[in-house]
Amino acid sequence: MKMPVVALIGRPNVGKSTIFNKMVGRKLSIIEDIPGVTRDRVYGRCEYKDYKFHLIDTGGIELGENAFNKEIKMQAELAIDDADVVVFVVDGKEGLTSDDFLVRDMLKKVSNKVILAINKCDSKKIKENEYDFYELGFENMIKVSGEQGDGISDLLDIIVKNFNLYEKDLTDTVKFSIIGRPNVGKSSLVNAILNEDRVIVSDIAGTTRDAIDTEFNYNGSSYTVIDTAGMRKRGKIYENIEKYSLLRSLKAIDRSDVCVLVINAEEGIIEHDKHIASYAIDAGKAIVIAVNKWDLIEDKDNKLKEWKKDIESNFAFMSYAKVVFLSAKTKKRVHTLMPEVLNAYENSKKQIKTNLINKVIEDAYELNLPPSYKGKRLKIYFTSQVRTNPPTFNIQVNSKSLIHFSYERYLENKIRESFDFSGTPIVLNFKNKGEQ
Repeated sequence: MKMPVVALIGRPNVGKSTIFNKMVGRKLSIIEDIPGVTRDRVYGRCEYKDYKFHLIDTGGIELGENAFNKEIKMQAELAIDDADVVVFVVDGKEGLTSDDFLVRDMLKKVSNKVILAINKCDSKKIKENEYDFYELGFENMIKVSGEQGDGISDLLDIIVKNFNLYEKDLTDTVKFSIIGRPNVGKSSLVNAILNEDRVIVSDIAGTTRDAIDTEFNYNGSSYTVIDTAGMRKRGKIYENIEKYSLLRSLKAIDRSDVCVLVINAEEGIIEHDKHIASYAIDAGKAIVIAVNKWDLIEDKDNKLKEWKKDIESNFAFMSYAKVVFLSAKTKKRVHTLMPEVLNAYENSKKQIKTNLINKVIEDAYELNLPPSYKGKRLKIYFTSQVRTNPPTFNIQVNSKSLIHFSYERYLENKIRESFDFSGTPIVLNFKNKGEQ
């Protein structure tokens, strides 16, 4: 399924980041009164009513010779190209400027999917400037206050009316995406899996700029592998691909049943590898780690022990993920990947009978009672699985406020000890008794 994408566009200091934080519900964007603070796109996942969508906060666009302006404008154009809805944010307090008209000109080609949001409408000055904004020529227009939160729900109502809820894939095959930073060998791994050169392979980081879906047969069944990619804007190829590739990778992750995180054995684990993994986990996807270019490693036995320790340390937040060591170039051990992908997929859609999961949770509770807090102790009444992909359990308790993260982790570990959920995250939702 495709998750819609919404981009916040506008000149610097109109309050895009404040609106972004209100919509996402957590402070992910830096808010400063200095124009142009948000230079990179910031990504969040929003849930509103029955809708889920990606939200992008872009850097401000302005005229002039500022060193960052070209890059900011480039990112905004890329966001516009991939967005299903564009929210054009202007400053109701300051009124229109020449930079607003610059942004307007950029948006002309996608005017049918633009919502004009006049921000800072808590200011009295809005009445002086209100009718000026009709000059921009956009049909959908709304007044909001990102700071106060006024009008944000109305803005969300307009946004969700502008895209189709969950565009379904036409194929029903199991899909897995090959994710990872540039030049770790993603395309080479796809070719090794397919056993033919269907995808362009190059030593230049970021050669693949679009997500490519390829169907293939494995043990008599059909599967789809998605080679995630950088970004291509019509007619232009942008460099600094690592920065611009994220959105299409996120969209590929959304369409996947399983994600294969590829890591370069030569370079080792870096922070960006963990960031990419976290996107898959946040999306609730099953995951397998593939350490590629293993053919280039000498003294493999000792290095294998070191790698396992490094993975255990760096990916503690997904210790359930299985790891394979392989070489896409020589095709050695590539055969070990598909069994782990399928195992992760099967576990992600596993369903546990209610009486069995209740028995596990009851035994775990009796074995290790949670500590009391201000004379109250957590009580667990009933547990049931309510969803798969990922497996999700509702646990009825006397008070959610008594849940400590360490006890939640303890219960998850007890579930994993009793049932094989390797390769997939599981979700525990704690509900007060009687809460829907």
